[in-house]
Amino acid sequence: MTEENINIDEMLQQNRDADLLRFTTAGSVDDGKSTLIGRLLNDCKCIYEDHLEALERDSQKLNRKLDFALLTDGLKAEREQGITIDVAYRYFSTPKRRFVIADTPGHEQYTRNMATGASTANLAVILIDARHGVLTQSKRHSFISSLLGIPHFVVAINKMDLVDYSEEVFDDIRKDFESFSAKLDVKDLIYIPISALCGDNVVNRSDKMPWYDGTTLLRHLETVHVSSDRNLIDFRFPVQYVSRPNLDFRGFCGSVASGVVRVGDEVMALPSGKKSKVKEIVTFDGPLEQAYPPQSITVCLEDEIDLSRGDMLVHPLNLPKLERSVEVMLVWMSDVPLKINSPYLIKNTTNTVRGSITDLKYSVDPADLHRVKADTLELNQIGRANIELFRPLICDEYTRNRTTGGLIIIDPMSNATVAAGMIIHRTEGKESIRGQEKDAPTSRNITHVNSLVDSKLREKVLGHKAATIWLTGLSGSGKSTVGLALEHRLVQEGHACLLLDGDNVRSGLNRDLGFSADDRTENIRRVAEVANLMNDAGIIAIASFISPYRSDRQNAREIIGSDRFIETYINTPLDVCEERDSKGLYVKARAGEIASFTGVTAPYEEPEEPVLKIPTHELSVDDAVDRIIVELKAERIIS
Repeated sequence: MTEENINIDEMLQQNRDADLLRFTTAGSVDDGKSTLIGRLLNDCKCIYEDHLEALERDSQKLNRKLDFALLTDGLKAEREQGITIDVAYRYFSTPKRRFVIADTPGHEQYTRNMATGASTANLAVILIDARHGVLTQSKRHSFISSLLGIPHFVVAINKMDLVDYSEEVFDDIRKDFESFSAKLDVKDLIYIPISALCGDNVVNRSDKMPWYDGTTLLRHLETVHVSSDRNLIDFRFPVQYVSRPNLDFRGFCGSVASGVVRVGDEVMALPSGKKSKVKEIVTFDGPLEQAYPPQSITVCLEDEIDLSRGDMLVHPLNLPKLERSVEVMLVWMSDVPLKINSPYLIKNTTNTVRGSITDLKYSVDPADLHRVKADTLELNQIGRANIELFRPLICDEYTRNRTTGGLIIIDPMSNATVAAGMIIHRTEGKESIRGQEKDAPTSRNITHVNSLVDSKLREKVLGHKAATIWLTGLSGSGKSTVGLALEHRLVQEGHACLLLDGDNVRSGLNRDLGFSADDRTENIRRVAEVANLMNDAGIIAIASFISPYRSDRQNAREIIGSDRFIETYINTPLDVCEERDSKGLYVKARAGEIASFTGVTAPYEEPEEPVLKIPTHELSVDDAVDRIIVELKAERIIS
């Protein structure tokens, strides 16, 4: 073997071992996405000479200068119109990394194509035309990229050559996008000024923007850390195919969705709940001792257990959800509008289940991310909905696992994909796993211990009954003020009482939770469990929490018990709450600095039948406390 062959073999092996980054381009029409990809390929020397010659010929036919966009715009209609319609995939590599690029269309009409191309990406390059700034379609694509769980964003402000490489223009666009992106769930975001046509800051650093001291686009693509984006904790192995070539071999084929599996691991088959151990992990290249995503493997088990396509192997102490009802964000992809309560096929991993969309909570305006009441979704619209399933779905929240948390909706008549969905929240009606009851603890070794002290004895000692006064309302409505005054009055009168306030709880017990819908639900659940324990101890609990969702308050009622739960609505108009805003939270929320802020960018669902309504804009604090005291006496909680 010659030295040249050895070098080629080494180069090929280096390429195979290089890390892989999947990224997508997104943005409004004519922002330069295809041109950017062509420039990237050209300057990385990844275009074959014959392709380059063909590119020159095609550019001349269209009376253009060398047009790199033609490399990815393959359809005749695309070339004639100068826009991207279909999703084009291109592959290239550098010594540091391999890349798969999805060039997605910018026109609103083809938003569904953009969502398809972005669904598997690790990084999104959001192109913005420096002349036009942040447009509605730029926001739409950014929102979809965020919904799809893409963890890394690069905002490439393109065509800087047409604005004289102005630092002021770059800063203005960056501030505008920062205001919008504050409402998105984006973990990593950087801004790069470029000119795709001229090659500035794409592969090579530009000397025309000395004010910019950041990285070039290629340098960032080569160095952005994506290994930690994979979920290596929750083992999920959806079974795609059962391999039985002979009587002596039975294996379950599929791709590892998340987590790690090793030979000898105990695994559980869902939905049956049967357990076994991994005897062997087989691949085309030979057996493995362990496997991780996204490897395609065949798992052989020590025991003969029944598994088929759509079932899932997991670790017994780390279980997904088994749901008959899921809440999802939908990107509608069909010309036929959504039909509430009509039958659809729901495909999640390798499992296909019949179901229907029972409720559309709202659609989202991509321009400002405001929620709009809607009865249906039409092509390219985005909304939040509930799906009821005919049999349980094995799934996780999308933010935790993009594979098991994603689904597509199929029209059973035409077999066309009509929507893509991201599971964002579990709803009522959970199925049990391993025979567990609803909301049972994960471990089977937990047994509830009943106290030897009953409630009547505690009432005799403390001189009152136990209850939870649940104060709910907007930020600034006066919950904490009323709660503090109520606590002071009750203690003065000799009652055992404690206030659970939102900020206090979030600085301790719930400091690990944010303000997403899921985190708000978990925040309220934990508080309700604490209040329940306090009530069991005979203490009057005052819970002062925004608690904006009716389902969360209902769950709190079920945990605490309806006989001990006094829902009190601090009913104060939004404009009054904003006037009282001593923390400046409403100002920050309206400026886009706080995402998912109740009353501004997140909904508040008023109690339908609260025990008490306290209009703090009409009553003094003492009067408000008096009303609650009267109710407590009427319910014979205190005397």
